[in-house]
Amino acid sequence: MNLREVVLQPVAASEEARFRSLMAAHHYLGALPKIGDTLWYVATWQGQWLALLSFSAAAWKCAARDAWIGWDFRHQYDRLHLIANNSRFLILPEHHVANLASRVLALSERRLATDWPARFGYPLLLLETFVDPQRFHGTIYRAANWHEVGETRGYRRTRTGYSAATGPAKRVFVRPLHARARACLSHPVLDPRYRHGAPHIMLSADQMLSLPEFFAGIPDPRRGQGRRHPLPTVLAIAAAATLCGMRGYKAISLWAQDLSQQARARFRCRWRNRRYEVPSRTVIREVLVRVDPDALNSALQRWNLQHAEDEDLAVDGKTMRNAIDADGRQTHILGVVGHRSQTCYTQKKSAPCP
Repeated sequence: MNLREVVLQPVAASEEARFRSLMAAHHYLGALPKIGDTLWYVATWQGQWLALLSFSAAAWKCAARDAWIGWDFRHQYDRLHLIANNSRFLILPEHHVANLASRVLALSERRLATDWPARFGYPLLLLETFVDPQRFHGTIYRAANWHEVGETRGYRRTRTGYSAATGPAKRVFVRPLHARARACLSHPVLDPRYRHGAPHIMLSADQMLSLPEFFAGIPDPRRGQGRRHPLPTVLAIAAAATLCGMRGYKAISLWAQDLSQQARARFRCRWRNRRYEVPSRTVIREVLVRVDPDALNSALQRWNLQHAEDEDLAVDGKTMRNAIDADGRQTHILGVVGHRSQTCYTQKKSAPCP
């Protein structure tokens, strides 16, 4: 067999039954339904089926992968779509040929670079897979330049979350599809090329609706003329963006611009020309620099009392760039983060340490 003649192509709708049947018969995990955005491939040589692959939605959580990427937990839920899981890889029994697996993996990377965005509207930055060490060594992935980054903790996904008991740990392999995949995935502001749909807000609908109410009593530091966006709306959007991991005025503004119309309505954004408008970066910065820190802190504490999930809190400090007080000193921010939920409950301006 000439490996250069091996071709990889998506499984046609008329071939899906055969694909499932072969997976069920020959893969130790059996057939797999399509999970989220999924592509199935078949490798052929002179019309013969040689190998089957499935690429589907990434694992919701994987400590080894997440540590390798280095992203904030609040970023990952909005960026998981940029990772695909090689959930099945099967070389059919009669075609175990040297170097065939590496050839098929290389072909799949090339196909995914064009097939995935064409099918789902966004590109991929990273591939992942899990290898059972009791059955395999991961040799084919190493040969194809995949990186082993650790092991799973043995939990498996269920309909209600994760299993209570652990099973055998699996080795975690990843394959970057872009030279700067790790940097892109972990950067505080996601490159616009990789955004897809509205941001994944880590708040319930009721919590989004409640945020503006808690800021309603804060005095507006802006001049009365030209107040296009209500102060509670601006503060609610800034607080929600911070909960989703945004840091800095630009990141908060970009996050706000990506909000769906439904989310904007919940934040009570300005209605104009039959659309809800979000405040600009300039408006957000002006409000956050001028707002009374004590009043803001009090409102956030009240919101925390109603929606808190944590018993233990941690305090963190940051220095805001381009935020100078009347004495020419940079503004310092103290934040309170919940240990269990990792939620940032409150942030307060403070004087610099001596």
